Amino acid sequence: MNFKKRTNFLFGALLLTGSLLAQNVCVSTPKTSLVLSVPEGGTLRHLYYGNRLSEADLQNISAAEANHAAYPEYGLNAPVETALAVKHADGNMTLQLEVLNVTTEKEGNAVTTVVALKDKVYPFFVNVCYRAWQDADVIESWTEISHQEKKPVVLNQFASGYLPIRRGDVWLSHLSGSWANEGVLTQEPLTPGMKVIKNKDGVRNSHTDHAEVMFSLDGRPQENTGNVIGAALCYSGNYKLRIETHDDEYHHFFAGINEENSTYSLKKDELFRTPELALTYSNEGLSGGASRNFHRWARLHKLAHGTTPRKILLNSWEGVYFDINQQGMDQMMADIASMGGELFVMDDGWFGDKYPRKNDSSSLGDWVVDKNKLPNGIEGLLSDAKKHGVKFGIWIEPEMANTTSELYEKHPDWVLKASERDVVLGRGGTQVVLDLANPAVQDFVFGVVDNLMTSYPEIDYIKWDANMSVQNHGSQYLTKDNQSHMYIEFHRGFEKICQRIRAKYPDLTIQACASGGGRANYGVLPYFDEFWVSDNTDALQRVYMQWGTSYFFPAIAMASHISAAPNHQTFRTIPLKYRIDVAMSGRLGMEIQPKNMTEEEKALCKNAIAEYKTIRPVVQLGDIYRLLSPYDKQGVASLMYVASEKDKAVFYWWKTEHFCNQHLPRVKMAGLCADKQYRVHELNRIDNVPLNYEGKSFSGAYLMANGLEIPYNHKVDYHKQNDYSSRVLYLEEVK
Repeated sequence: MNFKKRTNFLFGALLLTGSLLAQNVCVSTPKTSLVLSVPEGGTLRHLYYGNRLSEADLQNISAAEANHAAYPEYGLNAPVETALAVKHADGNMTLQLEVLNVTTEKEGNAVTTVVALKDKVYPFFVNVCYRAWQDADVIESWTEISHQEKKPVVLNQFASGYLPIRRGDVWLSHLSGSWANEGVLTQEPLTPGMKVIKNKDGVRNSHTDHAEVMFSLDGRPQENTGNVIGAALCYSGNYKLRIETHDDEYHHFFAGINEENSTYSLKKDELFRTPELALTYSNEGLSGGASRNFHRWARLHKLAHGTTPRKILLNSWEGVYFDINQQGMDQMMADIASMGGELFVMDDGWFGDKYPRKNDSSSLGDWVVDKNKLPNGIEGLLSDAKKHGVKFGIWIEPEMANTTSELYEKHPDWVLKASERDVVLGRGGTQVVLDLANPAVQDFVFGVVDNLMTSYPEIDYIKWDANMSVQNHGSQYLTKDNQSHMYIEFHRGFEKICQRIRAKYPDLTIQACASGGGRANYGVLPYFDEFWVSDNTDALQRVYMQWGTSYFFPAIAMASHISAAPNHQTFRTIPLKYRIDVAMSGRLGMEIQPKNMTEEEKALCKNAIAEYKTIRPVVQLGDIYRLLSPYDKQGVASLMYVASEKDKAVFYWWKTEHFCNQHLPRVKMAGLCADKQYRVHELNRIDNVPLNYEGKSFSGAYLMANGLEIPYNHKVDYHKQNDYSSRVLYLEEVK
């Protein structure tokens, strides 16, 4: 941010609203308004957040709304929850912030408003910042904290933002889970007390809980109706979301870095910047507005290459695991090419010299080719990829090492380790986390990517994994009196590495994998093109996981792969048709050994890949409409994507239960243009006869009012019958 370019508004002057006095500031997107009271020498106060206000309503908003401190500080109203708490060098633990001025600046498609605050006594400063996106109904808020006191000031609490939410029948939607069960949706009413959602993993922050929530303001959450506030903290590290329901008329929502064991000693003139808290508001329900707002904002501003359709790939992991060899990789490349795929990714197991990578207990950190497995090296793999007409990608885990590695033998001081304690070991009994606070380690991690890309510029894709938490609190780089900075400095280092990589390799595709979906968050995604939703590729469970994940993340970012049966995680046997139909609702890929597939299965996948190429722009760049939730336990789940021009749409239907004399709801479609006619075509058809409405046309009005009757089972030969059923319908405007 270039502060010199900001325009300084004089108090008493007119603002962008045309007539509103500068004691109130309106931060606006096309459909929303956030109104602040900013009296010079007074307290910055929150007045309103919701649908965009007219100038007439802005004139009188102060009389209609209660007001709350917009960034409440600790000390002079100690019983309430606060966003900021400090201890000055003289021991004083209070703050009393007053407004100095307001500045604004237009940057591309965003308008940034900064309210400068100062303590009434101490030379302690806080800038409360808002960035309003004019091409997406999202407002980002964050703070910039500094001081000019003679000695360091201790930051005990430092939230990115605060929002009061009027009490009523308010429900919270949030995601939780664990390894192989990420993105589990929970919806619950807010009741008196404190609701805390937090992470303390240190490296990965979206396995057990997510830093994104939605508030349904007028009752049980609905997908396409109701007033909703969505919030997403854009941070790659430990976070804490707090919702306090005290004895007043409001729920008080705070979000920011988790301050537990992370008190920060702020030096004179040092700037501490909190991560952005992204907010959106909609009166069209969860997917009806909030999800689509987040998806549009993500594709345009928060996801690397967010408007570029993704390639269809085959990843080697579940096909061969660590059993990498030159001939096997060539065979897999030939197979994915023959099915129409565009990219092959070689996963774990390709590296190590002194300590060859045969399992997960060695070699991390030694990023050299194992010549016994790959005698022709990466050059040979790239040559094979070119021969088969596919791109090539590779797996790395650059933030980690094994104690059984040449790296650890040379640099045991590079790992996170508490002084006077033995190092705590993770995966494989030997894994450790590198100390990204250390600039030398940052150079090394950057060098892992840089060396690969410099030596082999034809590499198209990197799968970046992270398979361990921070298990022991200790940085061998930070000073003894700054050990509480460890988590924050780790993620500052991580971000610096990512920024360097993107500056030098802006076109490289990078996947964020962290034991599956451990890095599905908007602190990571500006530097990554997608994330691995889960290590669990079971199609039925993926219906649930991808449903929850879609609340905040667009399909273009959600890697979803066709895998083997029985599934390698749940051991459930699901027919290939169903596995394909689920994978085609995200970024389609394959996680399978093709040589173990029958010719019929390969033909089905080849057809699916060809059809996915047709619908790819709609799925990856279109608007989501979630129609019937698997969590409603009605035996079926359904969603659809609609192109922005509303000329194309893709409808998904998955049966989730099977009983005799079953009665499933008929699913109404959404998002279509009522006046347009849409021709229906089933994708991935396996039935011996087409659907009755195959090739027929219906108005958008009819489809949204009635939907189409979906057969409960597939009409196939007797020996191919099973208890799973799914459908994908492609709707195309008849012109």
